[in-house]
Amino acid sequence: MSLPPVVRRDPRWLLLAVNALLATTAGLLLPTALAAAVDAALAGRPAGAAVLWLIGLAVVELVGDAIGVVLAASITARGAAWLRRRLTGHLLALGHPARFEAGDAVSRLTGDSALAGGIAVPAVNVGISVLTAVGAVVALALMDWRLAAVFLLSVPLATLLVRSHLRLTASDVAAYQEVSGELSARLVDAVGGLRTIAASGRADQEAERVLRPLPRLASAGAGMWRTQARMIWRAGLLLPAVELAVLTAAGFGLVAGRLSIGDVLAALGYAALGMAVVGQATVLTSLQRARASAARLQEVFDTPADEARPPGSTAAGEVRLSGVCVPDALHDVDLAVPAGAFVAVVGRSGAGKSALAAVIGGLARPASGQVLRGGSVGYAFERPALVGGTVRDAVRYGTSAGEDEVLAACRAAQVHDVVVRLPHGYDTPMSAAPMSGGEAQRLGLARAFVRDPAVLVLDDATASLDMVTESTVERSVESALPGRTRVVVTHRAATARRADVVVWLDGGRVRAVAPHRELWDDDEYRAVFG
Repeated sequence: MSLPPVVRRDPRWLLLAVNALLATTAGLLLPTALAAAVDAALAGRPAGAAVLWLIGLAVVELVGDAIGVVLAASITARGAAWLRRRLTGHLLALGHPARFEAGDAVSRLTGDSALAGGIAVPAVNVGISVLTAVGAVVALALMDWRLAAVFLLSVPLATLLVRSHLRLTASDVAAYQEVSGELSARLVDAVGGLRTIAASGRADQEAERVLRPLPRLASAGAGMWRTQARMIWRAGLLLPAVELAVLTAAGFGLVAGRLSIGDVLAALGYAALGMAVVGQATVLTSLQRARASAARLQEVFDTPADEARPPGSTAAGEVRLSGVCVPDALHDVDLAVPAGAFVAVVGRSGAGKSALAAVIGGLARPASGQVLRGGSVGYAFERPALVGGTVRDAVRYGTSAGEDEVLAACRAAQVHDVVVRLPHGYDTPMSAAPMSGGEAQRLGLARAFVRDPAVLVLDDATASLDMVTESTVERSVESALPGRTRVVVTHRAATARRADVVVWLDGGRVRAVAPHRELWDDDEYRAVFG
């Protein structure tokens, strides 16, 4: 499980436990102190010392509770941060394609990590409640063994109540966390396609799709809170019953002369303290939620990352695929791309173009087959995710490129003039650099160029550029990166025409590999371009 490391790595939970133990000790001594003060007052003896002792214990308990709140918040925050760092690293190590949907991963990173990171807090609280109950029973026994015996009659019922609450809450909590992740995944997916949804007029249908799991979420939440409410009202009945039984036994002790009036009050206080665990319904629910969240995190940690094995090597710039299969995308693909070639990959939607580009670029491992590639890869996407604090950082992301390399890459991508018009040029924060789709694509191209790759893979990375700009970018690439192998996924006949060779994909298989002019006489090939 991921919880023990969370607890072990931050020893401040021990400080939380010690602080809670001191506050609990003060709380256990309070009824005795109250009894001494009451008895002294009724007997006409000076009660000053007893009252001061009573006040001192109350202050210790209040200060301990305040310190406990601060420690609990700190422990939870640090534990959640550690889990998020570890979870982020593992999710990235799982590679592409992602094993967990984006929204679900965000849900685990935010909500589940926060709950699991604070597991020590409810665990300590429950443990202290148990110790408080034991201490209360001991105190009752020291006063009169009959009081302890009467109280212990309620222990089996209290234990059954707690176990029932934990058992009934577990499934509802797990379902609640799981459906929350599903909702997040659907929402993130919808947000990413807002423009398409609005353009197609399917906002209502998409909202219905996103909210479809909501009844299951409501059912799990209602079940969880019903269980907690059941625990609360049952505890609300049990506590007065136990107090009445102990008070009755104390009354008989008072009549028999074994107990004083102060002892009767103390016995009533210890009876309430002894039921502390039963009154911790919210803490028990928090403990179950933390356990359910930990199970969801462990599901990620238990997912093995693919072994980082580089593709077999071949001549610089050369790419060879033999019998490559990607489930639901590519089937028995054989392909040889000579060094320095300009290859266009075409096909209808769903033909497997992006999957082929991902395999060539090393972003996806085939389920079977062999990939040989010579040299490094530069990769650009249709919708690049521009990561970095500034525009300069976004271009050189993942490299140690200097100023000259960044400028050269941006000039080759025809985006330098755009960047220098920004408020702070290349030092403009990405958040303050609004760009059109074409400008963002060109910045993504610059990021690929700056790596000085032997193989350049462009997955529809010029789709938002007009044909003149695209042609200018191609000439700049030929000038800035001469002799580089280029694999370009495209929907444009003009791009395919300029390529040395076209790879025509159909249903995940290579239908033909030939120059564009030779394929153009085929009606089905022309239909690929609409």
